[in-house]
Amino acid sequence: MSNTSVTAAPEDIVVPKKLGFGFWLCVIWVGLMAFIAIFAPVLPLKSPTANFLDSAQGRPPYAPSWSHWFGTDKDARDVFSRSMYGARISLTVGFTAITAGFLIGGTLGVISGYYKGWIDRISSFGFIVLLSFPSLVLAILLTSLIDRNLLTVSLVLGLLSIAPVGRLARAATLQYADREFVLAARQIGATNRRIIIKEILPNVAIPMSSLALLGMAVAVVAEGGLAFLGFSVQKGITWGGLIQLGSDASKTLQNAPWIAFFPILMLFLTVLSLNFAGDRLRTFFDVKETTL
Repeated sequence: MSNTSVTAAPEDIVVPKKLGFGFWLCVIWVGLMAFIAIFAPVLPLKSPTANFLDSAQGRPPYAPSWSHWFGTDKDARDVFSRSMYGARISLTVGFTAITAGFLIGGTLGVISGYYKGWIDRISSFGFIVLLSFPSLVLAILLTSLIDRNLLTVSLVLGLLSIAPVGRLARAATLQYADREFVLAARQIGATNRRIIIKEILPNVAIPMSSLALLGMAVAVVAEGGLAFLGFSVQKGITWGGLIQLGSDASKTLQNAPWIAFFPILMLFLTVLSLNFAGDRLRTFFDVKETTL
């Protein structure tokens, strides 16, 4: 019997897709929000705490107009300016939380996936314990016991991101820990530290990059939920706090829906952009890996 070789048809070869227009549109939106969050004090925005009383319009809140694009709240404060300033705390908390989660959870996940054994068992058990707590309940409990400032709220949400980040880092590391290039590095005498840094991390970083955006989206939503319930940063403007102020009474929500609507819109578009961009990155890298 003659040996036959089977070759893949051209149509069976998976071609890497482009990230697409939607991805870059989301990146632009997130970049714009980050720019506003960083440079809000020097941008030509109205003061978020000033009262813009207008005797011609009577008592505030005032509906959206050319002078106040998003209208004003019950204290005649500009909703557009406050929505822009709200990005500062919301995005800072989201970025800091996922960064803390990556530094702790990512490190533990890579170490446990590479060394395995008792290290893996202990860290995996720790991840399971953290995931067993209801995230929102744990966040409310912790923030109610501490001084709620930007750092502490960020660290609380970072604590909640340790387990999911660690589990993904562990799973990704397990895929590469016994690959040929890792075994070859061991054969030539490379240390475990060098193998992790030079061989494992560059490959693990690919799936983790998409999780960073998705995790930041979750952290931003979580901060918004805590702020709405009154458990976020005590001093400062956040999207969740603005939403709470705009919906603190049924009459306010009915007669001046713009007070809550525009912060909700900003939060929605930002979280949607982070989720979409993260999902596109995950799909893009998954497709590219199938061609290797």
